[in-house]
Amino acid sequence: MTLPPANTPLYNHSLNMVEAWLRAKNCIQDSQKLNNWLVQHRDWQAEISMDIEEIRVRYINALAGNKDVNRAFPYSLSRQDIEDAIFTGP
Repeated sequence: MTLPPANTPLYNHSLNMVEAWLRAKNCIQDSQKLNNWLVQHRDWQAEISMDIEEIRVRYINALAGNKDVNRAFPYSLSRQDIEDAIFTGP
């Protein structure tokens, strides 16, 4: 599946395209909550949730005291901007 150019807003991607993009970024879809994805990097892990109006990211145990960091990005941002924000880590 060919994705639109990286500067295309995420809302101009079909659901199949967004899912293919997440898979290509080594995210694993939750088998029970299909809108949730898990990604693990060497230094951090995060849960990505595709909500109605935005994509939410919860970096798990990212702060001292095992506190999570939560961020949200509107689908109006480009795929590249969202990718840079999410996969750079907390």
